[in-house]
Amino acid sequence: QVQLVESGGGLVQSGGSLRLSCAASGIFFRMYAVGWYRQAPGKQRELVVGMTSGGETNYADSVKGRFTISRDNVKNTVYLQMNSLKPEDTAVYYCNVVSPGKLTNYWGQGTQVTVSS
Repeated sequence: QVQLVESGGGLVQSGGSLRLSCAASGIFFRMYAVGWYRQAPGKQRELVVGMTSGGETNYADSVKGRFTISRDNVKNTVYLQMNSLKPEDTAVYYCNVVSPGKLTNYWGQGTQVTVSS
């Protein structure tokens, strides 16, 4: 059974930092691409950043230079370090993993990030 368990969300002031974690189980994690998405109220879910199994990254323009994705293939965990947070970063953040060949993908339960001005 595949599980993605997220943690690390919360309330932070503008300019602050948070670190999200997503621990995976039930998959051969190191072979999967990973990513973080977010969905703000009334908006569509959008890609924040993706990372291939080989470590290549693709950041949304809105977070470049502020957010950093990383993965630990021993702990089967993907992280999102978020610095210089802005109120417009407020959203539910979801981790996502995609199997080789994009045959399957799985989602975390989501974690709320709220940035106050």
